[in-house]
Amino acid sequence: MIPMHYFCLEYCTFSMKTTKYRHIFFDLDKTLWDFDTNSMETFRDLFNTYGLKRLGIESAENFHTIYEFHNLALWEIYRQGKIEKAELNIKRFILALEEFGIRDYELGRKMAMDYIHLSPTKTNLFPDTHRVLEYLKARYSLHIITNGFEEVQFRKLQHSSLSRYFKEVITSEDAGVKKPDPEIFKYALKRAGAGAKESLMVGDDEEVDIAGAGSLGIDQVLVDFQNLVPGSTATYRIRSLDELTAIL
Repeated sequence: MIPMHYFCLEYCTFSMKTTKYRHIFFDLDKTLWDFDTNSMETFRDLFNTYGLKRLGIESAENFHTIYEFHNLALWEIYRQGKIEKAELNIKRFILALEEFGIRDYELGRKMAMDYIHLSPTKTNLFPDTHRVLEYLKARYSLHIITNGFEEVQFRKLQHSSLSRYFKEVITSEDAGVKKPDPEIFKYALKRAGAGAKESLMVGDDEEVDIAGAGSLGIDQVLVDFQNLVPGSTATYRIRSLDELTAIL
């Protein structure tokens, strides 16, 4: 017989709440904190502050598209432990500027520092984030597991008024390994005093969050806002955070 939750991934809403979980672990970026919107707002600030239009860059959106190409490539290298975060932070701006014929290390460095300072102050969250977290906090122990830079992630939580919901915030820097390495999930379980079978991982990345947690026997919820992963292997797949209240 096919388990009901696999059937529900595609064909129905959840009508029965799951009671076996005690600990819920959340990813932060692109799961609760609207990374793309907040990042774009920050890039518009940088575009105006540094007069990039005068340097031949058409728009903040244009620059961000080029930046994102290099950022994603460098983050993959960072997850593999082949680059340090300080180099990643600056290099993604240097490479993006060079695409427009601007070879100015100091400009790239200043933009990188400003981005790290400004982006965590942006407070756009996905719909229902606060309402859902308030609901869950009354019923479960909530925690964060994130690969983001430690000093940045804590500021995001503070500025977005999210800190109050979470008992433990586990960063890859603190754990010494990055998702999807099973060791970060082991570390998170230990920090939270939780068992794998009584825990649930909620995240947006099929490889980093879903496969990573699954390798340790932790059930998972894929947050697939744009319906981009219909073939997910996650225990549950949702299109909005509000659907968590149907599962939990």
